[in-house]
Amino acid sequence: MTIREIAKEYHQNVIGLRRNFHKSPEASLNEYNTSEMIKEELNKLGIECRTVANTGIIAEIKGKNSGKTVALRADIDALSVTELNQCEFKSQNEGLMHACGHDCHISMLLGAAMVLNDIKDNLNGTVRLIFQPAEEVAKGAKMMIEAGALEGVDGIFGMHVWSDIECGSVSVQEGPLMASSDLFTIKVTGKGGHGSAPHQGVDAVLVSSAIVMNLQSIVSRELDPLQPAVVSVGSLSAGSRFNVIASEGILTGTTRCFNPEIRAKFPKMLKRVVEDTASTFRAEAVLEYSHGTSVVINNKECSDLAKDSLQKIGAKSIVIEKIMGGEDFAEYLDKVPGVLALVGVRNEDKNACYPQHHPNYTVDEEALEIGSALYAQYAQDFLNK
Repeated sequence: MTIREIAKEYHQNVIGLRRNFHKSPEASLNEYNTSEMIKEELNKLGIECRTVANTGIIAEIKGKNSGKTVALRADIDALSVTELNQCEFKSQNEGLMHACGHDCHISMLLGAAMVLNDIKDNLNGTVRLIFQPAEEVAKGAKMMIEAGALEGVDGIFGMHVWSDIECGSVSVQEGPLMASSDLFTIKVTGKGGHGSAPHQGVDAVLVSSAIVMNLQSIVSRELDPLQPAVVSVGSLSAGSRFNVIASEGILTGTTRCFNPEIRAKFPKMLKRVVEDTASTFRAEAVLEYSHGTSVVINNKECSDLAKDSLQKIGAKSIVIEKIMGGEDFAEYLDKVPGVLALVGVRNEDKNACYPQHHPNYTVDEEALEIGSALYAQYAQDFLNK
């Protein structure tokens, strides 16, 4: 039997798992029940596993012959979203939802474990299964790496279901795929006063607003227009009353880009604009800049191998535009060669047409068979190449 044929036999099992995980979403760093459910399934298969990074899991399937080690990764956390779907497996945890498809990732990797467990005598090496917490807060990959998830690993493969791609198609293209994602907080200090006498104070509302506007000049006037980049202020809090001059303001935002050199320049550029703008208005401002995730850059050799694997399982390989969203799978790719696949789950006839993070987000579950088969096929191809 082919890997796709074996995956088809487990397809209903995988759908059932996905629905169980979907009913029980858990927040980043608190995926305790999810972790126990995963270990229970691995134990059923007789696959040894261990808990790391609090709620993360590492398991291994050893082939009959020794050889390389390939890692397969799935993230397991949910989002703080209240689900609006009406289905029998709707989220039972109020205010939490698998609105980004991580329930699919867990289930597809468990499906791949079923397949690989069946064919382990045909594997020349070891498959390491990585179930990673806290992707949504950009902490989990680093935690898993620190816990030894990549020790002895020769390559890594991951996937993300994607609502903009039709079910049946998959992107495994080489090069930059998803942007770096960093965070910043700006604290503005002015001088309070009465709204009727603005000259006696230093208006933090005005200063904060000017900072928002001036930050936009970084992308439009300092960076090469052929290099995609984003500087976005997502929140601004200043002032407490209609007739009071605000003394403080707090802004938070994010930067995104595909060029590591631009990413390295962002803190210095933002700091200059923030401090100089505040100084213009007789105020002070402090920038706190935090690095989140790196750029997801798919290795060419791994991408080519994944295209061959796609052909073997009968799925369509497509090329898409780069995505400004971030993925901490990039942290693994900074250490070992690999590829992140984007698996299409869109099907308007099944109402699977909402974007990631939407309260009505859902998927065409036929994609789960493709994901399970692709995980397993890539692992076999990598080890037996």
